Amino acid sequence: MPTLVTGGTGFVGANVVRVLVQRGVKVRALVRPSSDRRNLAGLDVELVYGDLRDRSSLEAALKGCDTLFHVAAVYTLWTSSPRELYESNITGTINLLETAGALGVEKIVYTSSVATIGLPKDGGPGTEELFLRPDELISHYKRSKHLAEQAVLKMAQRGLPVVIVNPSFPVGPWDSKPTPSGQIIVNFLRGKIPAYVETGLNVVDVEDVAIGHVLAAEKGRIGERYILGHENLTLPEMFRLLEHVSGVKAPRLRIPYAVAYASACVSEVIARTITRRPPFVTLAGVRLSRKRMYYDASKAVRELGVPQTPAIEAFTKAVRWFREHGYTP
Repeated sequence: MPTLVTGGTGFVGANVVRVLVQRGVKVRALVRPSSDRRNLAGLDVELVYGDLRDRSSLEAALKGCDTLFHVAAVYTLWTSSPRELYESNITGTINLLETAGALGVEKIVYTSSVATIGLPKDGGPGTEELFLRPDELISHYKRSKHLAEQAVLKMAQRGLPVVIVNPSFPVGPWDSKPTPSGQIIVNFLRGKIPAYVETGLNVVDVEDVAIGHVLAAEKGRIGERYILGHENLTLPEMFRLLEHVSGVKAPRLRIPYAVAYASACVSEVIARTITRRPPFVTLAGVRLSRKRMYYDASKAVRELGVPQTPAIEAFTKAVRWFREHGYTP
């Protein structure tokens, strides 16, 4: 029976599709007519056209499928149209998962995010047991993913066979858009990051994230969350790894939070009134940087067997892919 993947044209979804195809799974990918399908070129994948807002198209896409990977989401730290983000990330998720439940799909993996994981006040790493406090809902993206995940958890309590995975900061190939994560790497390679704020991130190889999705379908417990992450790195540590694998000098100048915040304010005003394009620095990104976004992925390693590729290897693959595909000199 076929397996349906949403978001297969995107970064994480394209890597999930590749893992499934390599394992001999018959993959069906839900795409919109306007989707950029370069990430699926050359793969043995059945394309079906539909929209998360159109339940009839979802019924047709899911017909005959026994497994669903719902990877699709609008991932951005700034948007001129919050309504579209909420419709896709919340309403679209509910539409798809309710349709899958009605059709008797046997296993569902929902791609959430560590954006829904709470961080301890003592600065320690976040775990699956921690949910967001109201003061942590600081962007439309975090809010939309939190609300969507809460809806999914309620469906699981009512018997929907869904497992939730929460990727951290994935890096690697097929980030064609690129995502906010990939854009940091592209900007670094272009020499467009002159300074940094003191913060930290959890970095994970996107191919490990993709394998984690498949393992979640095979071994994951219904209604559980699994963080798909690996190394907790400060921003300077991350930039030094990028310097090592790319030859591009890492920024040495650390700027205060207040300066970064003021810069983001100006960038967003310019974006809204002049360029109509995403700002170089976002308020959401700066607000997130006030805490080190560290996470503990030991549950996924222990229960699912998710591999842990060193961050330097993940960055090496990402840099190579971006350079080979013309994103950087």
